[in-house]
Amino acid sequence: MLKSGLHLLIAGVDDAGRGAVIGPLVIAGIAMKEEKLRKLVEIGAKDSKLLTPHRREVLSMQIKQIAYNFHIIELSPREIDNVVFNGWKLHKLNRLEAHVMADVIETLNPDKAIVDASDVLANRFREHIVERLIHKIEVISEHKADRNYPIVGAASILAKVTRDHKIDELKKLLGDFGSGYPSDPRTMKFLRDCAQKWTEYPEFVRKSWEPAKKTRAENDQRQTRLT
Repeated sequence: MLKSGLHLLIAGVDDAGRGAVIGPLVIAGIAMKEEKLRKLVEIGAKDSKLLTPHRREVLSMQIKQIAYNFHIIELSPREIDNVVFNGWKLHKLNRLEAHVMADVIETLNPDKAIVDASDVLANRFREHIVERLIHKIEVISEHKADRNYPIVGAASILAKVTRDHKIDELKKLLGDFGSGYPSDPRTMKFLRDCAQKWTEYPEFVRKSWEPAKKTRAENDQRQTRLT
């Protein structure tokens, strides 16, 4: 139910790192008074994928300064694996992400929240969020919301910058393993090296992801042939 007699508080929520095999999945949300949303347009907030890394960094600081509030949650590879293993990966990941988005929304406590739907069925994703909410909050779940709503684009920037910082920290310890996504040859080479060096992947790898499992299985088969 929308608050009467008050300026509405609007939240936008988005993720970064959903399809990565290395590093966290980050969920970020920001809240702003409805009459101040134009400030996001003025600074150029938009879908993080349309911005350079430097521009994202600059906008991230500006967004935090003008936001009424913001909240960020990082899901570690271990947390993701604990939910995804031994089940239908996509369904369980969608449910996990919806519930974490709900936690972000509850923390921000807006009148209305707009989220970038991760489920192919946007309304089903909305229902999974609403079932977790304690307070009555209007939730709009849409595909490409990060492109259609500046406040969701702003949330995508915070999520992306947060994940990039975490990846940079890992690279300082491990060397350049690429983006952390299976589509990156450097990332896959790093996984193969990990499989050769260790009997189990390190904690920063999502062991439940098919590329990681396949790389491990191929290495085990190769080692078996050599013995």
